[in-house]
Amino acid sequence: MGIEDIRREYSKGGLRRKDLADDPIVQFNKWLEQAVEAKLTDPTAMTVATVDENGMPFQRIVLLKNVDENGFVFYTNLGSRKAQQIEHNNKVSLHFPWHNLERQVHITGVAEKLTAMENMKYFTSRPKESQLAAIASKQSSRISARGVLEGKFLELKQKFAKGEIPVPTFWGGYRIRPESIEFWQGGEHRYMIVFCSARMERVIGKRNV
Repeated sequence: MGIEDIRREYSKGGLRRKDLADDPIVQFNKWLEQAVEAKLTDPTAMTVATVDENGMPFQRIVLLKNVDENGFVFYTNLGSRKAQQIEHNNKVSLHFPWHNLERQVHITGVAEKLTAMENMKYFTSRPKESQLAAIASKQSSRISARGVLEGKFLELKQKFAKGEIPVPTFWGGYRIRPESIEFWQGGEHRYMIVFCSARMERVIGKRNV
């Protein structure tokens, strides 16, 4: 059997207008809560897609750390490839693949850096090991061996054994302010719903997958 023959029926129920919230953020939080309750692996994992200066797209998975009426938040090394690409072009897309629920959410929007206060508040709330790892690792850079990274981590662990760990200047967060949010639910007719967050317009239609 070739991969073109691999298919299955989606039977979770589809989308109906009466079940949808008027506010797309409310709808997203409802689905996220259900993904957590369903004990999905990494329900907050999302793909972040950016483009480089040549228009080449890149994708990677990060963890959503906050969502409210202002947008979707994640944190990273500000020297990473994704951060450099956002600096060049702050238009990005996010994707949440909740396969077991036959759902996915796709978001397009504009990335903006969080304030120093927001970065500090989240950084100090993290476990100490996570704080140290943020300082020890330099994303998108090559290392000669894993031992180099582990050695740096242990060095920092000893250095800050009894004191507070300062927020590194090369680490911080981004908020993605949504311009569109698309909710897709598998069903007999494979319905999807699209919210345009700026105008709160709703469109319901079909998509074959």
